[in-house]
Amino acid sequence: MSTLPDRLRLPLRFDPAALLRDLRKLEEGQWIDHFVKANYNGTWDVLPLRGTAGATHPVMMIYSDPACKEFADTPFLQQTPYLQEVLATFQCPLQSVRLMRLTPGSEIKEHRDHDLSEEMGRARMHVPITTNEGVAFFLNGSHVAMEPGSCWYLRLADPHAVSNRSKTD
Repeated sequence: MSTLPDRLRLPLRFDPAALLRDLRKLEEGQWIDHFVKANYNGTWDVLPLRGTAGATHPVMMIYSDPACKEFADTPFLQQTPYLQEVLATFQCPLQSVRLMRLTPGSEIKEHRDHDLSEEMGRARMHVPITTNEGVAFFLNGSHVAMEPGSCWYLRLADPHAVSNRSKTD
């Protein structure tokens, strides 16, 4: 049984302008359509910053394999000094680290990531880089308002969904 709530804003704060500067360095990067197409409508794409060590195929670079024991930085992370600084803040082993982008009019359907909860030994942190009032993230049917530069633990083994009803990514 978990001792944490389904969402927890961590006492970490990152510079939204510096996050955005690093993101812009990667805007024309090799974004990859999320490979679980049944989970979304529209465009949800991913850029891997850390992934399975030795992976060369883009899908394997973004796949968060629970059995993987070795992870490595990708060339994309090497282009983003502030994101490297942000990741160094987490004093724990880092596994998969990805940028995710949801385009206007797109939605991530409600689903569960069954292996992503602290009681299962894996937690995903969210650090929004850009968002707006038209983006809605729901966890267990309840809205989670995350502003740029904030840091959140979300128990994604629970039902969650996202919609982008704005005009921007």
